[in-house]
Amino acid sequence: MPHACYCFYAFDEKLFRLIFLSDIHTLHIRQAMKNPLVAGTIESEHETVLKIKGVQFKGNFIVPEPILEKKLYGIYYKKFPFAKAKPEKIWAVDLTEIKMTDNTLGFGKKVYWKR
Repeated sequence: MPHACYCFYAFDEKLFRLIFLSDIHTLHIRQAMKNPLVAGTIESEHETVLKIKGVQFKGNFIVPEPILEKKLYGIYYKKFPFAKAKPEKIWAVDLTEIKMTDNTLGFGKKVYWKR
């Protein structure tokens, strides 16, 4: 059974890619290295059901080569400069599908995107 995890991420808007740090020995990374098809959710805090905003996504887990790794660290550390204090391995998910719910656009409003 896939293991879910909570993580801070940076978003590469040009390539529709989520970037995050995690130890290579964690269960979720070990599983993603065996099966790179991953899924997850991103949700903002909300006070009422009318303000719900969130994303469900599917994507391909990326183990970056050194050149890509350097670029990913640049994007991640720009958003989270304090993360340099506790270095971890960087990973990415190339998004293939997104379902976004945004009730501020109308109750139950959904937007779909597929690569």
